[in-house]
Amino acid sequence: MTNLDLYAKAEHLLGIEEATEALYDLYRSELDEYNIKTLLDVGCGRGGFMQRMISDGVACKGIDLSSVMVDECKAKGLAAKCIDIAQEDGKYDAVVAIFDVLNFLDNDELLKFLDAAAQRLNDDGVFIADINTLYGFSDVAEGTMSSEDEREFLVVDAIFEDEKLYTKFTLFEKNDDSKYTKYQDTIIQYFHKVRLFEKLPTLKLIEKQPFSLYDTKDKTLLIFKKR
Repeated sequence: MTNLDLYAKAEHLLGIEEATEALYDLYRSELDEYNIKTLLDVGCGRGGFMQRMISDGVACKGIDLSSVMVDECKAKGLAAKCIDIAQEDGKYDAVVAIFDVLNFLDNDELLKFLDAAAQRLNDDGVFIADINTLYGFSDVAEGTMSSEDEREFLVVDAIFEDEKLYTKFTLFEKNDDSKYTKYQDTIIQYFHKVRLFEKLPTLKLIEKQPFSLYDTKDKTLLIFKKR
C-alpha cells in the first residue's frame, strides 16, 4: 500500500469534509467566470468536485495517484485514471489541483507538474490550484490528532521543519477475528513561496488570492492562464 492509498483509507477519519466542501465552492465560483466545457481534475480523490461540475454541464476527467481513490471514482461512473499528469494526453478548458496537491511536490517535481498542466490546457485555458501558506503549515497543520470509529483507530502526528511538513499516519484496522492490522507511513508536504509561481515559462499567474480554510489566511488560491 502506498502512502497515498493509506491516506485514502484514513481520509474519512480526518474530519475534513467541511473544508473540502468549502474548497469545492471556491473553485466552482472561480470557474463560473470562464466559459469552460471540459475539465481535468488532478488529484481528483473520490470525485466530489467532478460530480459538481458535471451537474453544471462540464465534461470532466479525473486523475489520481491513489488507486483506492480512482476505483471509488469508477464505481460512481466517473471517468478517472490512476496516472501522473505527464501521462495524460487530453486538452481541457480548465485544469484544477484541489486541496494541497501542489504541496505534495518538491520544487523539481512542482516545475515539471506545472509545465505538464500547461500542456493539458487549450489555448485560452485556466489552471487553478491552492497552496498552504507558511502560517498554514507551522500554526495550523503541525500537531497531533486522533480519531476512531467502530472498526478503525487513527493517529496523525505532523511536524514542520526546514520548510517541510512530515505527517505520520498510523491506522489500526479491526479484522473479523477482532484482531487489528496496523498500517503506517509518512507523507511529506513542501512549503512553496508564491514568487516561485510568478515567472513560469508556460503559465502566467493572473491572480493570487489568500483565503482562510481552517484559520486566518492559511491558504492561497493561484489562478493561471496558459502563456
